[in-house]
Amino acid sequence: MQPDPSLPPIVITRPAAQAAALARQIAARGRQPVIFPLLEILPLDDDTALQAALARLDDYALAVFVSPNAVDAAFRHISQWPSQLPIGIVGEGSRAALARHGLTAQNVTIFNPPDPTRSDSEGLLQALDLAALRGRRVLLVRGESGRELLADALRAADIEVMPIAAYRRRAPRLDTALKAQLQLLLDSRNDWIVTSSEALRHLIDLVRQVENGGDVAKIQQQKLVVPHARIAETAYALGFTDVTLTGSGDERLLDALQFPL
Repeated sequence: MQPDPSLPPIVITRPAAQAAALARQIAARGRQPVIFPLLEILPLDDDTALQAALARLDDYALAVFVSPNAVDAAFRHISQWPSQLPIGIVGEGSRAALARHGLTAQNVTIFNPPDPTRSDSEGLLQALDLAALRGRRVLLVRGESGRELLADALRAADIEVMPIAAYRRRAPRLDTALKAQLQLLLDSRNDWIVTSSEALRHLIDLVRQVENGGDVAKIQQQKLVVPHARIAETAYALGFTDVTLTGSGDERLLDALQFPL
């Protein structure tokens, strides 16, 4: 289907490896997707500790993956998941990533936030039986940096937490090509899908680096579609005014966008 020229492009800001599937769905529905990653996902310089932790999965009462990137990075080192080990996730993207590796609610217990608009650490804590985990070990697979809320809350409940880094995150570098693409996006009307508060902060930083520093006002006026309440809160704090909160999952993101009839 050819994109409808009367509707603005939809900018997908996910890491490149996770953007293609959503871009295909957008194009199939008659809108023009633009992939503009605001996070780069990189392998660890040394994954020895990660491999050692994953070799002892039977030692844990629960394994938590904080993102699809955490799932994909970990499963490069996992040949078979122990079916008795439940999994905690914080969003539908992680559920889809688990499914790509053969794990679904049919063959493993998966805990996830009950409220799709709170697909974050706070939401996952609501889904867990912390009393049942007291005194036991939880593996927390995440990036090299990130929020400590989940780990701190589990420790406060007398749960032993084993945090392990599986990947690195980095802001994109504003080279000549990226600067030109960003300027084109600023000079036109677009709908932006933003699935990370960190990515949104990177966007503002990139805009401030382009030659015309006044372009921050241009990006603040564009439409944002976000899956989590925490990202919406970040958006408002950064001066955005047109923010649509959808809840977790690609279908909810797509349902919030206008497509040709």
